[in-house]
Amino acid sequence: MALIELRNVSKIYHLGGEEIRALDDVSLDIDIGEFISIIGPSGSGKSTLMHILGCLDSPSKGSVRLDGTMIEKASERELARLRNRMIGFVFQSFNLLPKLSVLQNVELPMNYSGVSSHERRERALQALQMVGMENRAKHRPMQLSGGQMQRTAIARALVNSPKIVFADEPTGNLDSHTGEAILQLFHKLSQEGRTIALVTHDPEIAAFTPRRIEIRDGKIATHVDSKLAGLASEPRFSLPH
Repeated sequence: MALIELRNVSKIYHLGGEEIRALDDVSLDIDIGEFISIIGPSGSGKSTLMHILGCLDSPSKGSVRLDGTMIEKASERELARLRNRMIGFVFQSFNLLPKLSVLQNVELPMNYSGVSSHERRERALQALQMVGMENRAKHRPMQLSGGQMQRTAIARALVNSPKIVFADEPTGNLDSHTGEAILQLFHKLSQEGRTIALVTHDPEIAAFTPRRIEIRDGKIATHVDSKLAGLASEPRFSLPH
């Protein structure tokens, strides 16, 4: 059984009497341990798809199953619990709280899950170690480089051991060298068995993932699996300068 299953999902908005189909009859499976990219231009529906996959929004039509749970039937409290326990998010703008230390920022997802302060600290330090940031635990976000802030955000996404991590334009605010390092980190995490989904408008970044799903006008336009196509599944990290 797939980790996430979408079946005939549509998302419809009504603006000024006009019907806008942000997603139009999309069906998709994501398996445990996959490293995929969701690519499309602005307004294509890729962010809407990520929001629905990540339980941040619900479909107008169709069904979504996350690890066996039917999302459209879940209450807001159940959805919040699923997001906290099973999903990690990484955003282009990092979303770190400036008054908190790196360690405190990484601890945040555990503040609402009944974890003791000692365990929060231990798990946060382990997550920081995974991304090479354990020596910056006491720093504030403003004392970090862009790449270090993104590594901190990735540690925060990993701290609850989620089954899937969604990264929305994770290299968008980074220079090419730092962006390459972040992509290499995601690749390493995927090789360790974590499910990673990158959302991007950049085909160069999407080319780094073994599986690529292109969204246009709310539909899946192309779907490329490098392994099935007989291509090398090892990404070549080479961002444009």
